[in-house]
Amino acid sequence: MKKTLLTFCITFLLLPLLAQKEGTIVMNDVVRQHYRQEILIPDIPGYIALKCDFHIHTVFSDGSVWPTVRVTEAFEDGLDAIALTDHIEGHPKKMPGQKRTQYEVALPSAQSYGIILVRAGEISRSMPPGHFNALFLKDVDALDVPDVMDAIGEAVRQGGFIIWNHPGWRKQQPDTTKWMKEHQAIWEKGWMHGIEVFNEKEWYPEAIQWAMEKNLAITGNSDVHDFYENFYDQNKYPIRPLTLVFAKERTEESLKEAMFARRTATLFFNKLVGKKEFIEPIIRQSIKVEAPHLYQDGYAYFTVKNLTDIEFTLVKTGTDKSELPDRIVLPRRATIVIRAKQTKGQEMVYTYNLENVLTGVEQYYEYKISIK
Repeated sequence: MKKTLLTFCITFLLLPLLAQKEGTIVMNDVVRQHYRQEILIPDIPGYIALKCDFHIHTVFSDGSVWPTVRVTEAFEDGLDAIALTDHIEGHPKKMPGQKRTQYEVALPSAQSYGIILVRAGEISRSMPPGHFNALFLKDVDALDVPDVMDAIGEAVRQGGFIIWNHPGWRKQQPDTTKWMKEHQAIWEKGWMHGIEVFNEKEWYPEAIQWAMEKNLAITGNSDVHDFYENFYDQNKYPIRPLTLVFAKERTEESLKEAMFARRTATLFFNKLVGKKEFIEPIIRQSIKVEAPHLYQDGYAYFTVKNLTDIEFTLVKTGTDKSELPDRIVLPRRATIVIRAKQTKGQEMVYTYNLENVLTGVEQYYEYKISIK
């Protein structure tokens, strides 16, 4: 009897193992799921706000990653378009025998993820005039020529869009950011279409002024060489540096048209920079002030909502007796309650500057909180 019972118990315990099929067992739940984290920045009337990075590197020059990795990063980070801008002249860190096939390598992956991939390259010369990204190229090899003006001219002949990269890069302009005669010559030929206000971890106020004065497209790009997640602190800044392009459609043709029309802005680490005509409609749709929900003891209580992934900092201008905070931080995707000294039936307007939103050099977007 005891032997029969023991046999039964052993058989019962082994049943789950016996029921399994022989061979390899795949544990799918241990593999990280790849998904897209959308960036909440509103479109503006008549245009789609495309999120782009037009300055990134791969192992085809001095980057650390394969071109398809850049596509995966772009998808997961919520971007709509990227340009692989490896150094056209080559680089000592480039793997021997490589040809300029990074675009062809990355294109099938970009198409599968729905990422707009722009054929591009970086013209990399000493200062002056420095480095320039050429976008929307047909033949990158044709730009590999000794004279920098010939290289830029060839890009223009191909219909390329030319961006002056990191104009204040300390390695090339250690003392101050200068607009030199060489840059003037390129601009006067109509060969400079955009400028980087931000690059990697630097931003250049002078570039904002030049963009406004010379009608250059404002751009900001990561210039990332390593794996993106290895370089930036994504816990502190979840949104990567990007160029906003206000396009009619989500296509490469529309992207190119918008850039030549200078419909761009840049967002880098909670700083939003662009012409007021593009910044204003973004702000109007980003911050929502609700009517007061309570009047008590001479105070009005109302909520302010941030509908985006941009954290806004509001700094009060002038003096008033509303007892509103002098400084308000409006976190991303958040709602806060504010109290103002105001009786029911009054209509009051309180003026703040958005400290992290620039429409020119030290020109902060003026935001009015109107409640009644």
